[in-house]
Amino acid sequence: MAPAPPPATHRQLRQVVADRLRSRILQGDFPAGTWIRQERIAQEMGVSQMPVREALRELAAEGLVEHAPYRGVRVTRFHPEDVVDLYACRAFVEGLAARAAAREITARELGELREITARMRKRLAPRHLAEYRELNRRFHAVVFTASRRPFLVKTLEQLWSAYPTMLLAQFAETASAALPDRDAADLAEHEAIIAALARGDADAAERAVREHIGVTARHLASVARKGDPSAPGDDAPAPVPPAARRAPSRGAARPRSAPQR
Repeated sequence: MAPAPPPATHRQLRQVVADRLRSRILQGDFPAGTWIRQERIAQEMGVSQMPVREALRELAAEGLVEHAPYRGVRVTRFHPEDVVDLYACRAFVEGLAARAAAREITARELGELREITARMRKRLAPRHLAEYRELNRRFHAVVFTASRRPFLVKTLEQLWSAYPTMLLAQFAETASAALPDRDAADLAEHEAIIAALARGDADAAERAVREHIGVTARHLASVARKGDPSAPGDDAPAPVPPAARRAPSRGAARPRSAPQR
């Protein structure tokens, strides 16, 4: 009989908690604006609050959650200007990667891009949306990985690990459907990127990638401006000023604590 695995260290626990929370946020289990209660998460995962607190700090550094003073931690809610800024950053960095990829990409990688695009063309039906989006992610990953520029690759991997998924899941119009009128154009733009890379045309590759991302950004920002996100709103308790949080003086009546929700 194999010996039991050693107990998880504190660092491992924090990483396990962070990974689970990150996955649930990206899957939409915790929509944008949802308040994450440390006590509840600790109970659900069978851990103390310490690794949960540290995991939330890690997710805050990644931009997935945000701290509200005296209220707690909630899943980040994106606004139209955030969409514009995020995609502008991505367009710039991914454009640089495409420029470098035009000089470095191999025949095998070009073949992979063509294969992915062909598979995307067969996955346009709404029921294939998740697979279509995963194929799209793989397409872009092949392009920026072909740059052979480690810093650009790492930066883009971090951007792609969360933000496209979170942004699309946040708004009701894109949570379970493609961006309106984007399917055919999306594939045509992919073909233009492949053609520029195959020619080794660095200028055209960079331009094609930036235009492709820019068009998507404009469509998504338009969706964001149509109304509030579909996520729950500010339903947390009202802020408690620091002075009100002090312990009552000796002899003073202690207020009855409110039940935990």
